[in-house]
Amino acid sequence: MKDCNCIFCKIANGEIPSYTVYEDDDFKVIFDISPASKGHALVIPKEHYKNLFELDESIASKALVIAKKVATELSTELDCDGFNLLQNNEEIAGQTVFHFHIHLIPRYKNDNVKFTTTPGEIDKEFAEKLAEKIKNKLA
Repeated sequence: MKDCNCIFCKIANGEIPSYTVYEDDDFKVIFDISPASKGHALVIPKEHYKNLFELDESIASKALVIAKKVATELSTELDCDGFNLLQNNEEIAGQTVFHFHIHLIPRYKNDNVKFTTTPGEIDKEFAEKLAEKIKNKLA
């Protein structure tokens, strides 16, 4: 399925030019045009999936394999100091293009890229109950 209004579908179909790093029948990996750091790339499935929750399981498993393969090559070529893989779902979580994708973000000492959270404290009773409920559903 394609979404004719989706910019990533248009890129995957070749309607919009991109700097393609990797491509196969199911995926295209491109450089982000608004990179967080030098070498920032995006793993994009060619079929349209709004987010992780809609993603076909076979595509989901292949996405991480491709992310690892491309991130490994980028790390070698860029001689970066670390790497972030980032995947957002829904606007509240930072998703701005509603087509599943994984950000591959090379990191460099003093690069000024920030992904921060404020650590909280676990609610043990809540965690125990929720863990049991989810384990039972997934069993």
